[in-house]
Amino acid sequence: MRPVMSLASAFALALAAGTPLPAQAEPDSSTVTATSPDGSLVLTVTTDSSSRPVYSLVRKGKLLIGASKLGFTLTDGLNMVRGFRITGSETASAATTWEQPWGERRFVRDHHNEVLVRFQQNADYAGRRMNVRFRLFDNGFGFRYELPEQPGLKTMKIADEWTEFDVAGVGTAFWVAGLEWNREEQVYQRTPIDGVATAQTPITMRLEDGTHLAFHEAALVDYSAMYLKRAERQLFRTTLAPSSRGSAVIRDLPFNTPWRTIRIADSAAGLVENDLELNLNEPNKIGDVSWFKPMKYIGVWWGMIRGDWTWAEGPRHGATTERAKQYIDFAAKNGFGGLLVEGWDKGWNGDWFGHGQDFSFTEAVPDFDLKAVAAYAAKKQVQLIGHNETGGNIANYEAQLEPAMKLYQSLGMHSVKTGYVADAGGIMAPGDKPGEVRMEWHEGQRTVQHHLKVVETAAKYQVAIDAHEPVKDTGLRRTYPNWIDREGARGMEYNAWGQFANGPDHEPTLVYTRMLSGPMDFTPGMLSLEGANHVPLASTLAKQLGLYLAIYSPIQMASDFIESLAAHPKELEFIRQVPADWSESHLIAGEVGDYAIFARKDRNSADWYVGGVNDATARDLTLSMDFLDPGKTYTASVWKDGEGATYETDARHRIAYATVTLKKGDKLPIWLAPGGGAAIRLHPGK
Repeated sequence: MRPVMSLASAFALALAAGTPLPAQAEPDSSTVTATSPDGSLVLTVTTDSSSRPVYSLVRKGKLLIGASKLGFTLTDGLNMVRGFRITGSETASAATTWEQPWGERRFVRDHHNEVLVRFQQNADYAGRRMNVRFRLFDNGFGFRYELPEQPGLKTMKIADEWTEFDVAGVGTAFWVAGLEWNREEQVYQRTPIDGVATAQTPITMRLEDGTHLAFHEAALVDYSAMYLKRAERQLFRTTLAPSSRGSAVIRDLPFNTPWRTIRIADSAAGLVENDLELNLNEPNKIGDVSWFKPMKYIGVWWGMIRGDWTWAEGPRHGATTERAKQYIDFAAKNGFGGLLVEGWDKGWNGDWFGHGQDFSFTEAVPDFDLKAVAAYAAKKQVQLIGHNETGGNIANYEAQLEPAMKLYQSLGMHSVKTGYVADAGGIMAPGDKPGEVRMEWHEGQRTVQHHLKVVETAAKYQVAIDAHEPVKDTGLRRTYPNWIDREGARGMEYNAWGQFANGPDHEPTLVYTRMLSGPMDFTPGMLSLEGANHVPLASTLAKQLGLYLAIYSPIQMASDFIESLAAHPKELEFIRQVPADWSESHLIAGEVGDYAIFARKDRNSADWYVGGVNDATARDLTLSMDFLDPGKTYTASVWKDGEGATYETDARHRIAYATVTLKKGDKLPIWLAPGGGAAIRLHPGK
């Protein structure tokens, strides 16, 4: 049973329905309302009987978020939770379109209404002021706290936020636990909403009435990341990543927090085709980024993940000059834009996990000639991708950051993969005194500051950053478009370590959870379908191709050994062709956690690509070609699961090929195997 509806929630429902309000709920200066541009969302902001700020949200006349409190708990003063009144409000609206330099789509529409609500505590709480800015879109909303300059409050030491989300409808949640030792690298859980504990965001919910929700945050800058902690029933409260300094966040006023966001849609497609977090970030701050080109790349990484080669020096060292040149030759022959070489630098010998003090980011090991390899790559029109594993030691990395980026620019290296391999809470940050080290969390305020420092420094030297073991993505790629990619979830590497370590529903869940935050370096293209000791993947061969359309990234790896790629010439043909940059992207079929089929249009040609991934249930789909350009005929080259294919047996290798002619409005039947997928290239003309 739901608890008794609050006065604020009752007011919001009455306002949305257009019914007369009871006398005790008449609008006055203590209540502020706002709507989305199409009127489907109605926000109510007020204070409750304990003078606590609360908000509620109604959608299409139905309560979606019940009365939820706002505020802060502090470590050095009275909490900013009670004793508030509304002192005023301001409204604004916008309807603009802006262009991405790269992305899932070229143009992004920003259409919203906005209200800034001003709160002030009474004299017992020293009259402290707190503003909350709400921004309502037709497909979601976000809000942030804005702490203005004020007497008596120069610095805020925040223990936690008192930001709540009281979900009104029952349903299913798709989530991974927050604050765990392995960060976000977990298998997603599917539970009732009231079965969630403490969740990382994005967390996705599908209500019984078909409404889809995704909770996250936007513009995480100089602040600790938030998690959602279930308090009771379906009431969730934010909790912030911890800090070694006692307070989760320490900020001088004035400052703004990150946005707290909810995507809202009637369907899975509406959840995915939603740019809420991007729109809540500031425009590009670093200027021209035309030096970064979306691309596909290869690397020696899989040989180390499987244990065939080593990162450390020795007889099985993976990063040798000879091997790098061999891979560069393959890349050049097959149209790959880059080569990633891990283990090229000093510091990999011994136990570096969670230590990292021995890593050099400018000095190569004896059997790898950095300058010679970079020059050889440039000669072959292949870009050498840098690799900076820190072992979680950001103190050591920050000390070398400037000379490292300067070196990479001089060698024509425009992309770097960073890494922060350490258990949660194991980030080694510089302290206040020389030589002092403080232990921080991967998504605490200090580490958030570090990641931004890396991106800003890299931008000075025209270097793009692909961060592994990162702080989660919150749409900052709009503001810093050299922040091209992050890992931040359980990737392909887990398939090397155990049979079906990533189950068949893992990727169809990622699409509707992790991928809502931004690009992921998932590293598809494992055409051999096996990890160490011939451990099989929970994937068909066609699914490995479908991943290039389901899991977006502006840098897409073909992660298998080059010998395996060469042994699958027809599959390699698709990988060579599929772009990494799109002008349009649409989810044309899919359900959360089950399957996802996209249609994406190449930004640099008239070609369309269709494909995606499936869970463990075989499916017959009929795909509508309504997205195609009218008046054109397309030749569709199809890679699909072969008859009887399944991830559970050696039949995972069965793949079929077809060529058909299609035009706008046609229907294309396709069968997806258990653990399967599909990939289609549509080229205009016969």
